[in-house]
Amino acid sequence: MNKKVLEVNNLSKLYRLGEVGTGTLSHDLKRWWAKLRGKEDPFALVGQVNDRSKAAESDYVWALKDINFSVKQGEVLGIIGRNGAGKSTLLKLISQITSPTTGYIKAKGRIASLLEVGTGMNPELTAKENIYLNGAILGMTKKEIAAKFDEIVDFSGCTMYVDTPIKRFSSGMRVRLGFAVAAFLEPEILIVDEVLAVGDAEFQKKAIGKMKDISVGGGRTVLFVSHNMVSIQSLCTRAILMENGGVKFDGEVEGVIDEYMKINTESRKSEFSFDDPSLAPGNENVKILSLKISPKYPLLSENVFIEIEVLNTSEYDGLNVALDFVNNQEIIAFGTAVDLKVTQSNKITSRCVIPKHFLNDGLYTINCYVNSDSKAFLYALREAVSFEVKDEKRELGYLGKVNGVVRPILNWEIEK
Repeated sequence: MNKKVLEVNNLSKLYRLGEVGTGTLSHDLKRWWAKLRGKEDPFALVGQVNDRSKAAESDYVWALKDINFSVKQGEVLGIIGRNGAGKSTLLKLISQITSPTTGYIKAKGRIASLLEVGTGMNPELTAKENIYLNGAILGMTKKEIAAKFDEIVDFSGCTMYVDTPIKRFSSGMRVRLGFAVAAFLEPEILIVDEVLAVGDAEFQKKAIGKMKDISVGGGRTVLFVSHNMVSIQSLCTRAILMENGGVKFDGEVEGVIDEYMKINTESRKSEFSFDDPSLAPGNENVKILSLKISPKYPLLSENVFIEIEVLNTSEYDGLNVALDFVNNQEIIAFGTAVDLKVTQSNKITSRCVIPKHFLNDGLYTINCYVNSDSKAFLYALREAVSFEVKDEKRELGYLGKVNGVVRPILNWEIEK
């Protein structure tokens, strides 16, 4: 189980912004001449770091830059990071869909990838024909594919439609079929990129269970990209965090997730406020003028103060404002709501306090939902603000974070 099945060395990928190629024949010839002589791409020297928050200063950008890691047999590697961090580009390079600008990848065995809905599927062919086509691409014989055929069809749940062209399948059905083909045809390395989010909850549970089976029982390797931290934590044995085209952290799953959530929290504010309603988040029904959390870094022994101000622009004479407090594992720690009597074109402010010694230490994000007084949905603002509860100085020998999403101090009576 200690054998390396995948090794990524100094991997980089350079793209030109806005165009395919270098834009001119002379530039393409310079690039070809440099490659022929074994020289570095002359346009790679002016490549910009892949930071989406900054304006482009060059025509070239490094989607990936100097990536190094290895994966052992039977390991399940979670790859996390914000949108645009380079996760999908990395998987495309490993899957040999595109080639690197510099560096190389060593992989042992067959690789099956599920990078987006319908990957590797011919929409004009039936489900049955696509199963045999994908098996052949993986290098399997017709007999080997036939031995797995019934399991694939049963897992995908498309028995009734096995002779139907998949262009008539829903996106969820195509994902189920694609995952079943990729998993049951037993590649040495299985790559799954976020597409499981398209499936329903039952399928996601089955898919994660299957990936556990093929890694633990089958000794096969899985690379798994997801924004669902619960899935990453339950499935993966190790994780890497990508940022701006590079690997920022590599190690134990919980620690990498904590770093990811810290980056997300630091990039968000603990409050926002708008004097001009036209600039505030909302729609034709409601505007959220302000939402404030104080302090941003409360201690366990401190109260947390919440204040929200809304402008009612709907036809209703009352609003219901609900807040969900979500921890770094994407678990809702608790929810709270308030009914506000506020007529059209009027604004109202509401405040509450989360008592000290209630929340566990960790990072929290607030999702805000506004409904009418009759519970008709009006507006949702996800990841509105964030804050972090910090533990006081711990005594020597303390073993770590207390389990659970809440951490109340309870009164215990001791009978002597």
